[in-house]
Amino acid sequence: MDLVLLGAPGAGKGTQGALLATRLGVPKIATGDMLRDAVRQGTELGLKAKQVMDAGQLVSDDIVLGLVRERLATDAAEGAVFDGYPRNVAQARALEGLLAEDGRRIDAVVYIDVDDDAIVRRMSGRRTDPETGTVYHVEHAPPPADVAPRCVQREDDREETVRHRLEVYRESTAPLVEHYRQAGVPVHTVDGGRAIDAVQAEILGLLGR
Repeated sequence: MDLVLLGAPGAGKGTQGALLATRLGVPKIATGDMLRDAVRQGTELGLKAKQVMDAGQLVSDDIVLGLVRERLATDAAEGAVFDGYPRNVAQARALEGLLAEDGRRIDAVVYIDVDDDAIVRRMSGRRTDPETGTVYHVEHAPPPADVAPRCVQREDDREETVRHRLEVYRESTAPLVEHYRQAGVPVHTVDGGRAIDAVQAEILGLLGR
């Protein structure tokens, strides 16, 4: 199954995507994670991406598409849960082209809807361990005492940057819902403001799993 998760930054796509990937037996393709890995490793791609991500902007389509192409040819050859990609209609069409080369298409789209203020609270409270990449939350999942001193708040998790990212999301990503509907792909909307287990159960039910 090839499944796309849509939703604003901080809506819970990463959490739900990981759970779905395990349940469906396919990998989760999260371009944000791949880009952050490149940033931590200090690669040429990572350095370019860091400037864009710190400013709350979206990384260029050609960079992201190259990352996705590699995954479709390897561990995602039999299906994937796309977390945070595509982010705009142009990327959606590019992904459709890549999948069509292998006789595949997007089977379903799940749109996780969360109130903006709730998203700001979620994201501004996140702290990242720069050594392991593990993400914690000051309220819901605080880091262990021995890890807390080295944890940092990413630039793109600061409140002003989060609100800017939400504006960028509305302009470029929200139209994807209509794009997929017009393409005949089943689009399911779920309330992402509830408990993780409740959201996951509803998604699985909508997918017939």
